[in-house]
Amino acid sequence: MIFVENEFAPLKKVILTVSEFGFPEMMKVEDLRFLSSTALEGDDANAGKDFGEVYPELQKAWEQERHNFALLLEKYGVEVLRPRNLTTLEKVSGGEHGYSNFFVRDPFFTIGNAVIEGSIRFMQRRNEIWPIRDLLEREVYQSDCLYVAAPRPAMAEQEELALWHGPFLEGGDILVYGKHIFVGNSGLSSNSLGIKWLSKLLQPYGYQVEEVKLHPNILHLDCALGLIREGLMIVCEEALPYGIPQKLKTWDKIVVNLKEASLLATNGLPINPTVYVTDPVFGYIGDKLSACGVHVEYVDFQISRSFGGSFRCSTQPLLRSFQ
Repeated sequence: MIFVENEFAPLKKVILTVSEFGFPEMMKVEDLRFLSSTALEGDDANAGKDFGEVYPELQKAWEQERHNFALLLEKYGVEVLRPRNLTTLEKVSGGEHGYSNFFVRDPFFTIGNAVIEGSIRFMQRRNEIWPIRDLLEREVYQSDCLYVAAPRPAMAEQEELALWHGPFLEGGDILVYGKHIFVGNSGLSSNSLGIKWLSKLLQPYGYQVEEVKLHPNILHLDCALGLIREGLMIVCEEALPYGIPQKLKTWDKIVVNLKEASLLATNGLPINPTVYVTDPVFGYIGDKLSACGVHVEYVDFQISRSFGGSFRCSTQPLLRSFQ
């Protein structure tokens, strides 16, 4: 069965990413504005090289972070699936753009019983769906669900990412709340054309899709907003220029600032409405969640976060339901 009810229903089956990254030969500084000052993804000195070859000890530690996370998920009865690694041919095909296989949230996403391959804006991530497809073929074709892909993005003549036509649609921008779908748009990832396409797809099934404008330095909506359980959220209000979406305005909120958001303070993962996973660096947020009756589990994710993503970015649910 494939079905995602919302962001906090009990997680039962999930794809957890692996840890592969090849540095692009050239990366524009403005394209990396969402990364913290300690980020590794924008390491110009290692342009064109494999992260694991340049930093073998960090690579081992990075893989261990994801392994520790998998063990925690399994402790709560979650079935954890892992993508395969990229082949040599797949790595080479990225050319000067490099390659990535490090955040499974974005190349595809699940809404209800619909599995949707997205459309990635960054060139080095456009082939990230390939190592996931083996799992999708195994899980999707045997399930009673919709399987569809967003249109391939148009070629771009402009250098500035925000001016590219798209359509772009990335899973990190998608927050599922029953039949209401929030989709972020900062100019770095999903765009209005991608959101319009998603609305066109889902409207016949009774879904309402709402575009949420984001601060230009925020990569995805889940870097600004996290739904913990019904009526409780972690939010960076500075990252939402038009404010919290109307449907969530009455919710209790734990507020973080823009600097904390850039460090992925909102990007933890609810295992169910009473259990939440975050990095120990956000222990002060965990204390506030505990005061709200949420049990908080901690996994060190420092290296993963240095690439611009955390627990939610590292996962994509296939089954998250109260049933």
